[in-house]
Amino acid sequence: MQGSDGGKESAVKFYAVLWKEWVVFRRTFFSTSLGMAVGPLLYLIAFGWGLGNTVQMEGTSYLAFVIPGIVAMNSMTNSFSPIAYDINLSRIYGQTFEATMTAPISMKVYTAARILAGALRGVYSACLILLLSLLFRADIYAGGYFWLMLVLNCLVFSSLGFIAGLVINSHADMAKVTNFIITPMSFLCGTFFSLDKFPGFLRLVVEILPLSQAVRGMRGGLRGSEAVLPPVILLIYLAVLGFAAVRLCRRAE
Repeated sequence: MQGSDGGKESAVKFYAVLWKEWVVFRRTFFSTSLGMAVGPLLYLIAFGWGLGNTVQMEGTSYLAFVIPGIVAMNSMTNSFSPIAYDINLSRIYGQTFEATMTAPISMKVYTAARILAGALRGVYSACLILLLSLLFRADIYAGGYFWLMLVLNCLVFSSLGFIAGLVINSHADMAKVTNFIITPMSFLCGTFFSLDKFPGFLRLVVEILPLSQAVRGMRGGLRGSEAVLPPVILLIYLAVLGFAAVRLCRRAE
C-alpha cells in the first residue's frame, strides 16, 4: 500500500509540474506560436516557391526532402532553448530555482516532468510546420515511425537543454552554447542537403550527432523506410542525458 500511495503521490507531483508549464505556455500561446512559425514559414517559402519541384534530391522534390529537416531542426531548437534559458535565468537572476529545490518533490520526478514539458513544446512546433507544409501542397505522410523519431528528438534536446541550464553560469555563455552547438547542428546534420556531400571523416563525425539521426529517421519515415538504427541511437542519447540530468539536479539540490 505504501508503494502504491508513493507512486500516486509522485504522479500527482509529476502532473503538477507539467500543469505549471502548461499555464505558462497558455499565457503566451499566440506570441509563442507565432515565434515558432515565422522561421519555418520563411524556409518553406524559400524552398517551396523558390526551389519547389524544380530541384530533385534523393529521388524526390526538394520541398519533400527539406520538410523533415526543417521539422527536426525547429523541434530541436524549441525543445532545447526554452528549458535551457528558463532554468538558467531562474538559477542566476530570478533566484527561484532554489525555491523549487526545497519543494517536497524528488529530483527524478521534477527532471522527468521538465524534460517532458520541453519535449512537448518541440512536438507542438513540429505540428505547426506540418500544418504550414499543407499550404505548399507537400506530398508527405507522417506515420507512426515519423512521430517516434520526432518525440525522441525532442526528448533528447530537452534533456540537453535541462543540463545546459544547470551547468552554464551566465546568460552570455548560454548564447555561446547555442552558437557553437545548436546552430552548427541546424545546418550540418543533413537538414538542407544530403550528408553524402561531406568528405569521409567529417561525414562520420556528423552522422553520430543526434540531429543527424533524427533527420534521417524522419526523412525515412515519410518515405516508408523504417530503419532500426536511428531510434536506437537516439534512445542511447536519451538514456545518457537523462541520467546526467537527474544527477546534476540532485547535486543542485
